[in-house]
Amino acid sequence: MVSDADFKGRHVVSIKDFSNEEIMHVLDTADKLMPFARNGNKMLDGKIIATLFYEPSTRTRFSFECAMERLGGSILSFSEPKSTSVAKGETLADTIRTIACYSDVIVLRHPQEGAARLASQFSSVPILNAGDGAGQHPTQTLLDLFTIRKHKKEIKGKTVALVGDLKYGRTTHSLAYALSRLGANLMFVSPPTLQMPKEVLGEVRKHGIEPKITSNIEEAVKEADVLYVTRIQKERFPDPEEYAKVAGVYRVDKALLEKAKPGMIVMHPLPRVDEISADVDSLPSAIYFEQAFNGVAVRMALLKLILG
Repeated sequence: MVSDADFKGRHVVSIKDFSNEEIMHVLDTADKLMPFARNGNKMLDGKIIATLFYEPSTRTRFSFECAMERLGGSILSFSEPKSTSVAKGETLADTIRTIACYSDVIVLRHPQEGAARLASQFSSVPILNAGDGAGQHPTQTLLDLFTIRKHKKEIKGKTVALVGDLKYGRTTHSLAYALSRLGANLMFVSPPTLQMPKEVLGEVRKHGIEPKITSNIEEAVKEADVLYVTRIQKERFPDPEEYAKVAGVYRVDKALLEKAKPGMIVMHPLPRVDEISADVDSLPSAIYFEQAFNGVAVRMALLKLILG
């Protein structure tokens, strides 16, 4: 039986660090905190969160900071490493050791895969991974699971199509792993050069799920309960010419969604560029801005549980 006490003081580096029961406990806690995501309370009064963003962020950074504000805590933050001692050559380990002196929990986004795991080895306070290169983004996965469960009532047996950059997209890596563990059916929709990495495919198959792999988005729209669209991430491509070959390969618009399975929802971790047309925004199936708001409740839940 999972309890709140099981989370106190824990790092959140990968969704793999959670059991299925622990994932559901976080989602249930977020459900209970949803009324406070707008109005707030003071349960973490006196606690301090440090948000260290070595890469750009809008939703992840602001939703973590909003979550802490709603819970009555305080925030220390940087979003430009050049304004800190990092510019003088300070190592990540020393930065983490120092910031841990001033805070109760550290949220870290970093361009290097594995940075959050490394930081957890040097930190005296919990590290929450807000995205590390093309690696993991566990809190995004939790808010995505929360959103799917909210709209579909359950996750097991639902068909989720992950569309776009599956090679470099850390969001889809974490989500595919979690969905396979929770019994969802998976479709991977991407250009041949951006297919899901073999190690992620291996993890998915290990849980008894054989994903359908295709480059045909129309096929996915007809079959999916959830269409999870992602941006082709220009900043992750080592070769600009390779990016140019796949930029704009998929575009979800109103005409495409007329072929959709009844009740299908469209999700996106955001930001979008041109992969979802603005004419989709007004459709009942478009829930990506609601999805972004759900990040506040889910991150409130994590902060409450980890800080006790």
